Amino acid sequence: MTKSTTTPEADAAQDTATKMADKMTEQMKAAGDTLRKSGERIAETGTELGMRLLDQAEANTREAFAAMRAAAHAKDAAEVMRIQSDYLRDQGNRAIEQAREIGTLITSYGREAIDRVTKKD
Repeated sequence: MTKSTTTPEADAAQDTATKMADKMTEQMKAAGDTLRKSGERIAETGTELGMRLLDQAEANTREAFAAMRAAAHAKDAAEVMRIQSDYLRDQGNRAIEQAREIGTLITSYGREAIDRVTKKD
């Protein structure tokens, strides 16, 4: 019968390799969990951002119809021009505010994603 013998150095090298493999596996699992969580947050973010954009579109449509109704009831062309001018000014201000709001959301989502990926436990 042949007896298999190994040297202490070979056993130590095998133990070291096993420990390194275990540590790498743990790190890969942690990275996978982080990416999965980030993916879930991205999906939530997309939904939240989409809803915010829909809310803004709804508000803009409401304001447009209100201006059209007011123009339809105007007494003369000067009043129509005033209504149109007021609407365009207000819509420009709304557009700036809405762009700022969406930009702030996107920036905060980006920061969250970077923090989540670079977070040290």
